[in-house]
Formats: sequence, structure tokens, C-alpha cells
Amino acid sequence: MPHQTSMAHALLAWYRMAKRPLPWRETRDPYRIWISEIMLQQTRVETVKGYYKRFLQRFPTVSALAAAPEQDVLKAWEGLGYYSRARNLQKAAQVITEEHDGVFPQTYEGLLALPGIGAYTAGAISSISFGLRVPAIDGNVYRVAARYFGIRDDIGSPAVQRQIRALVTDSLPAEGVSDYNQALMELGATVCIPGVPKCGICPWQNTCDACGEQDAHLLPIRIKKVSPKAMNVAVCLITCQGRILVMRRTQKMLHGLYVFWLLEGDSDRKRVGKTMDDQELRCSFEAVLGTARHVFTHRIWKMELLHYRLLKIPQQAVLDVLGARLVTRPELLTLPLPAAMRAAKEAALELDW
Repeated sequence: MPHQTSMAHALLAWYRMAKRPLPWRETRDPYRIWISEIMLQQTRVETVKGYYKRFLQRFPTVSALAAAPEQDVLKAWEGLGYYSRARNLQKAAQVITEEHDGVFPQTYEGLLALPGIGAYTAGAISSISFGLRVPAIDGNVYRVAARYFGIRDDIGSPAVQRQIRALVTDSLPAEGVSDYNQALMELGATVCIPGVPKCGICPWQNTCDACGEQDAHLLPIRIKKVSPKAMNVAVCLITCQGRILVMRRTQKMLHGLYVFWLLEGDSDRKRVGKTMDDQELRCSFEAVLGTARHVFTHRIWKMELLHYRLLKIPQQAVLDVLGARLVTRPELLTLPLPAAMRAAKEAALELDW
């Protein structure tokens, strides 16, 4: 690969001067690096800072995370979304505790074998914590590499991703790979940004293919995916004698989290009422409380928030079948609810139960 030594030197010199002071950059502890990397997937840095601190206060060690009730882990994750990340964190912590005596595997392959750890996260932990010469290629690095090396094919293609991995691996310095990988990510996050990059302050501007060709703003090339499908959802706040009905999700999406009673795919009040009757929930309609919208990866919930009152408390067997509970206000505040329920939760707390 051309200019390997000068590439690394220029990038590392820039990184030492320009890197942001982030709490996970103050440690080489694999547990803390792992937590930060999982949180940073699909989540902004500024949002992660607070969650990172609180999560480590609540679960300071891998054994503490492994032993915690799942509901506590999901509650600590509340608002970050993509809750499978939290569940896989705990599964991996349990594997580390039970099969590795609480010690992180110190090889790329060993890390890759843990639940929820893919090629990028294994590479990040391997290089940052253990100094192994392996790449850590996230979305930022794919973008930087596509521009620098002038790759003008669909970056979503597995063949193109393999090509980029090989090029980035070749670029890794013999020493200082921890900082080099972090510098690549930082470059993509702050300079080689989506849309129009800041080529004028880039340490690689003189050797970057896209900068030379003046088409960096067009790269990387992505074939558009199918847009998320919108669906109507009735979210019903069902109250009775100072309590409100919540249900623990068993479906794959939002699994293990608590939601209010909802009907996916329909918000017609007549059909909502019939479905409630079918489930032996005898309710009276009180009011429309407003609307809310939440975008998931593959679908969009267009929610109508509805208030109902139970005419009588259902038998416990009915609640058990539904996976439902009637909870008080203080109890509601302790349950892990997804971000999709944020508007409904706010509306619920304003109601007279």
C-alpha cells in the first residue's frame, strides 16, 4: 500500500492534536471499551456519555453485569434503543464469567465468539485494549476508506467490504495500532463526515483519491434500501383504581420491555374495543390523548394515544395470558420502557388514574 508509513504518521500526529476528550479514551480496560463500543452503535456520542457513566456506576464489573436481573439491565439501557444490544451484553458477560473465569478473551477470535460482538467490536477491543494489529471498521471507517482509496462501487456489497477490510488492514502501522484505529474513527466522525467532508483540514488531503478527484461528497456509493413501512398503532392507556396496565413484550421487536396495551396495524377505535373485549378487558373509552411517531429500522409506528378505564379488574389468569400487569405510578417509573413509548408514558403520567 503506498505511503503506509507517512499515512500513519500524518494521521497519528493529527489525532494527538484534534481528538475529542471522551471518557472511554481514558482507559484500556476491555470491559469499559466494550461497553462504550456497544453503546456507540447507532447512538450519538453526546448521548452515550451520560449512559456510559451511569451504566458503569450500576454495573462496575463484568461479573456485576452478568449477575444483574435482566430487567435492571434493560432499565439502565432505557432510551438507547436497539435493546438486543443490552441483552447480548449480559449474555456475553455471563459467558465471560462462567467460561473464562471473568477474564476477557485476549484474541480477536475469542472476542468474536462472544454474543453480540461482531467484527468491528472485536477489532476495537483487540486493538485498543490488547494492542493487536487488527482493523476496527465501523461506518465512519468505511466512508474514510472509500474516499481515500477511491472505491466507487456499492459499499453495501460484501465484496467491496472485504476489499476495504484488506486495504485498511494493510494500512495498519506495526506499532500504535490502538491510536491508529481510534484516529480513523475520529477522522470519519469529525472531518471526513457524511455529505460534504472538511477536506481542507484533513491530514490525508494530499494523498486522498476522492479529494484529488473532487468527488468526495459523492462517496461512498450506497444502493438505497427499501424505506421503512409505516403502520398505524393504537396505544391504549388503560387505567383503574390508581393503576395502569402494562404488558411485557414477548415478540422479537422490543422483547422483554414493557409497553402499554397496543394494537399494531390498526388504530380504529371500534376494532380496538372489540380486540379488548376478545381479550376479556372490559373498558370504557375516555379520550384521545394525541399522536406520536417512532421510526424503527424496518417500520414506522404512527401511534394514536387513547385513554380507557377498566370497568372491572380482570382475573389474574387473564392478565397472565396477556403478559400484563397493573402497576402504580412509582412502579411504572422503575420498568424498562422503549423510546417508542416515551410520548405515551408522558401522557400517562399526566392522567388522573
